[in-house]
Amino acid sequence: MPARLFAPGYLSRNLRAFRTYATSTSSVNPTEVSHFNALASTWWDPYGSSRLLHLMNPLRHDFISSCHALKPQSTPQQDLRYLDIGCGGGIFAESAARLPNTASVTAIDPSTEVIEIAKRHARKDPILLEPGKLEYLNKGIEDLKASRLPKEQYDVVSLFEVIEHISNPAPFLRSCLPFVKPGGWLVLSTIARTWTSWLTTKVVAEDLVGLVPRETHDWSKYINEYELRSFFGSQKGWGTNGGTKAIGCIYVPGFGWRMVTGGEHWGNYFFGIRRDPESGEENNSV
Repeated sequence: MPARLFAPGYLSRNLRAFRTYATSTSSVNPTEVSHFNALASTWWDPYGSSRLLHLMNPLRHDFISSCHALKPQSTPQQDLRYLDIGCGGGIFAESAARLPNTASVTAIDPSTEVIEIAKRHARKDPILLEPGKLEYLNKGIEDLKASRLPKEQYDVVSLFEVIEHISNPAPFLRSCLPFVKPGGWLVLSTIARTWTSWLTTKVVAEDLVGLVPRETHDWSKYINEYELRSFFGSQKGWGTNGGTKAIGCIYVPGFGWRMVTGGEHWGNYFFGIRRDPESGEENNSV
């Protein structure tokens, strides 16, 4: 039971820890990698261990579209370049690569077994075999070199169901930021650290119902929406002029995932932040 949630000073201590740098240069946690390696073979089973991810995937695209709809807006709606960090078996990466306005998707994951599953599944679709359309790399973000040229950066950098598996989220996020082009979006989904999320994701989903395998989540690693806002508020050149968006999402048995305004404060949620356009870009956007 997460009694620490209401312990004196817990949230403030957690927030300070979120802001600090890690002593390690890598965000890859061997225990987490081992856990997901064990799930690799069932990744594309729509009724298997990743069932909830399959059901959530359409909402990921809906959320990205809602971010792009915010004004002022400088991200082009055609020839979008995606970087999917922690791509797993490729559920989102494949679906993004098939969109008509996608130029390319680069998808990375530190798990060798999971990346092999992703590559094997992608070979079943000729569209995904087109040169440059979808590339899988067995890497962590720290192993990927960021370019300073906007044309080589990404319109969308995604971190879906990733950050709650990272032991030191602040340096991990800082490693992701240089890959977003000016006017582009960093989008993620994660879980707020509350009594409600402990009950639904740990007790019900893992222990009682078995919707996800046990030990998939560590409640102490969940991150509240206001902690993300505080972190990005300390990063120069991010989220100004309305370039921040968050919304909750809830799983309803028999109906699937639904977005819920205000749900970002107590359970699963999406969070997006735009890298400020370079001077002059925003005034020229339509």
